[in-house]
Amino acid sequence: MLHLSKLTAVTFVFGSLLVGIANAETVLRSSDTHPDGYPTVEAVKYMGELIKQRTNGRYSVEVYHSAQLGEEKDTIEQTQTGVIDLNRVSMGPFNGIVPQTAVPSLPYMFRSVEHMRHVMDGPIGDEILKAFETHDLVGLAFYDSGARSFYNTKKDITSMADMKGMKFRVIQSDVFVDMVNALGANATPMAYGEVYSALQTGVIDGAENNWPSFESAKHFEVAKHYTLDQHQIVPEVLVMSKASWDKLAPEDQAIVRQAAKDSVVKMRELWDAQEKKSRDIVEKAGVKVSEIDKQPLIDAMKPVYEKYLSTPELKDLAARIQATK
Repeated sequence: MLHLSKLTAVTFVFGSLLVGIANAETVLRSSDTHPDGYPTVEAVKYMGELIKQRTNGRYSVEVYHSAQLGEEKDTIEQTQTGVIDLNRVSMGPFNGIVPQTAVPSLPYMFRSVEHMRHVMDGPIGDEILKAFETHDLVGLAFYDSGARSFYNTKKDITSMADMKGMKFRVIQSDVFVDMVNALGANATPMAYGEVYSALQTGVIDGAENNWPSFESAKHFEVAKHYTLDQHQIVPEVLVMSKASWDKLAPEDQAIVRQAAKDSVVKMRELWDAQEKKSRDIVEKAGVKVSEIDKQPLIDAMKPVYEKYLSTPELKDLAARIQATK
């Protein structure tokens, strides 16, 4: 009887350990260059809450914001190798990896934020997300990055001629470089974290970004001229490492994919509120906002389109985007 009692106890303990292992929480590491509280950061946190709830605590997400895991170019490589599980990245750095991403990155491809959301939420967006799979990544969802405009430390820009010879920081993307150069300015690719000091010391004259980034990175403290040219309305993308994805059971893959899609709604709520708040902050801080005639800028993009819509497939993708109502 004593022997049976000990055996039962051992079996119970061993069984408990197996249950504990089966229920152990797996933490997915997610990278973002934006600071804590930024809409994309909060959206991924929200996605993590959904995943934890829907997997009964088996999976959760920890967001490493403020470029804690590196700048975007570096984190893409880490995500491809499985060092990072999830990554929220601007579309630009993917242009040289996933050719389809260059199309929504082109200047003036979208007529408005509403047009962009409608396109990226539909079959065209799904088609672009699927293109990541041949590059060791799984595309999950598109977030907003607002309308990007130029800002600088020197003067109001009210015409394309005012930009001639000025040095503007751009993200490390050939599309962005060619866009700025086509406008008669000089493009300077630079990591996001270096922009403030470069503006302050005169290494660059300006940069370009949306209202929340302009405000949260404190660039408005040194760049007091913002031009509403709205040259790009580029979605940002949330990707997962293919190596991490393949470790998930099919039902968990479905949970992660749906949670990512659900987080888009939360992100847009936060984004729209943050955009208004950020613009109010920078204008109260003395930033001068200038209007500009966009048509000459649009016309200047012809060689950029010719260069990047280099295949029938990319030309067709651009035509379908612009034809979407």
